[in-house]
Amino acid sequence: MRFRDRVVLVTGASRGIGAAIATAFAAEGGLVIVNFRDSAAAADAVVEACRARGGAALAIAADVTSAEAVAAMARRIGEEAGRLDAVVNNAFAPYRFDPDNRVRFAETPWSAYQTQFDGAVRAAYTVVRATLPLLRSGASIVNLASDLVSRPSIPYHDYTTAKAALVGFSRNLAAELGPLGVRVNCVAPGLVEGTQGSRFTGEAVRETLVAQTPLRRLATPEDVAGPVLFLAGDDSRFVTGQVLHVDGGLVMV
Repeated sequence: MRFRDRVVLVTGASRGIGAAIATAFAAEGGLVIVNFRDSAAAADAVVEACRARGGAALAIAADVTSAEAVAAMARRIGEEAGRLDAVVNNAFAPYRFDPDNRVRFAETPWSAYQTQFDGAVRAAYTVVRATLPLLRSGASIVNLASDLVSRPSIPYHDYTTAKAALVGFSRNLAAELGPLGVRVNCVAPGLVEGTQGSRFTGEAVRETLVAQTPLRRLATPEDVAGPVLFLAGDDSRFVTGQVLHVDGGLVMV
């Protein structure tokens, strides 16, 4: 039980990748804070799944782009658990991975970039600022980026640019928090099956990506959860400021 007696916050954990991460931590004995914005019923279902896997869980609603909402969430975590051992910034602004109907650069307004920056960088900034007092030496922050930063196989301009900024944010944070014993890393998935955004990706594009991927398939949410747990746990205790690509070898660096 790698996370027994450890407290983990997973943002955007009511479905998809976030839900898989939350239940994976619970299976390793963690107390998981299941953050959600609107989907209370879905978050409650994840809490029940966490408990069924052997862990403890608590659902807390908060819009992670709101400093006030996140501060309230951090206060409740402090009251309920007293600390955090890991923070996983998984929540992001909704996005359609639809290559056939994507907006080209010339038609992409700055407001689209701003929305994605808010969902990626502002959200992580807000959560880390509020939860930093709860993080003790040995704690870990894991931010969900994208392999599109290293290989923009499909130019989703606003989304990918925001994720690139998140990588920069994470590395600066790693440099500053390292002396305090807090590590910061990124997990960068490729296209993940079974998520809200990937359901808009056509079959022809999926087949092309699979053909270009050495492991010859797309990721599942569970494929992403494992590397997140690795970076949040003791096995990666001397790893910080890194980006771990989880895309079956599509990106090799």
